[in-house]
Amino acid sequence: MTTIDDGNDRFYRDNAAAYAGRTRRTPEARLDKFLARLNPGASVLELGCGGGQDSAYMMARGFDVTPSDGSPEMAAETARLLGRPVEVIRFEELCWRERFDGIWAEACLLHVPRTALPAVLARILLALKVGGVLQASFKAGDIEGHDAFGRYYNYPSRDWLRQQFEATRWVGVEFGETDGGGYDGKPTRWLHAAAVKPGN
Repeated sequence: MTTIDDGNDRFYRDNAAAYAGRTRRTPEARLDKFLARLNPGASVLELGCGGGQDSAYMMARGFDVTPSDGSPEMAAETARLLGRPVEVIRFEELCWRERFDGIWAEACLLHVPRTALPAVLARILLALKVGGVLQASFKAGDIEGHDAFGRYYNYPSRDWLRQQFEATRWVGVEFGETDGGGYDGKPTRWLHAAAVKPGN
């Protein structure tokens, strides 16, 4: 199983510096809301850390952050920003067991093929401690496809995504939607999902 297609690999390999160096955004309210659900100093895994800005923000807030990215080139950009090593690991390689209190997956799981998403959500569930929280964001839509840069997106609807979380035994699943943009500069409807690992 692979969770990132060649178009995504190629884009992040060839554009890592430009992608990481784009205008830095102020961490959004949902990042603060995510952190507010965790105890001070809690362990957080960031998936798809990109340029590393969110990891840097969480570290500055005193959290024990493990930044990770499936692209070696993007991981190198984050390591340069943070001054520390960054895990290079693809979603299908996640193998932690009850290691993290929270997992922050901003604009990364949207690249997982629809057929592979349940297995990836199951791996993320295993990586969390009981009661741990996942926060993830997706570009909303009705059918999977590619953008103008050749990157694959799963473009889920709220109902379809809820089914994937419920099938992998998450609880407390909540959704929000916002209008925004992306690297391509096009208006984007964002779907934000939060979920909790249940007790045994």
